[in-house]
Amino acid sequence: MYEVKDFSSLLGTPGFSDVLLNNHFTLYKGYVDNANKLIGELDKIEKGSIEYYELKRRLGWEVNGIKLHELYFQNLSKEKKEVGEKTKALLMEAYGTMEEWEASLKRNGTIRGIGWVLLVRDNDTGKLFHTWIGEHNIGLLVNATILLVMDMWEHAYMVEYGLKKADYVSAFMEAINWDVVEERIG
Repeated sequence: MYEVKDFSSLLGTPGFSDVLLNNHFTLYKGYVDNANKLIGELDKIEKGSIEYYELKRRLGWEVNGIKLHELYFQNLSKEKKEVGEKTKALLMEAYGTMEEWEASLKRNGTIRGIGWVLLVRDNDTGKLFHTWIGEHNIGLLVNATILLVMDMWEHAYMVEYGLKKADYVSAFMEAINWDVVEERIG
């Protein structure tokens, strides 16, 4: 069974009001609760039934909702962090300059629609790039390491920024926990 992790240490993060963060933590808890309920229901219903298959499909949505939120919260920081050497070298190789990487993140973050922007490393090529996934269980890349997660569902920014996604993306960039990204690179 999944357990709700405590991310309350993020309260007070500049650019993210406590109301916004507490709402977001509550939504994340809903994914944990729903995943656990689904697991319990799967144990009770007839294996091979239509209901079983549909619940199995839904489980990926809920579990990835948990995981993506945990990665997102983990890569936020109340304190300004500097980009690590390994991370900076890989970003420079992929984008040429840090400014080009930032421009790419902003372009991806302001795509119309709901979803997630991920900075990933393709484990086959070693290359870094941004990708957009619109659903938790659709579009995740196989054999790619997720290095940075930016939540672009409305709950992540509407309380604070309304329709100004670009302002949220700027606040997100100031709150990146680069130490975590460096750890994910390995």
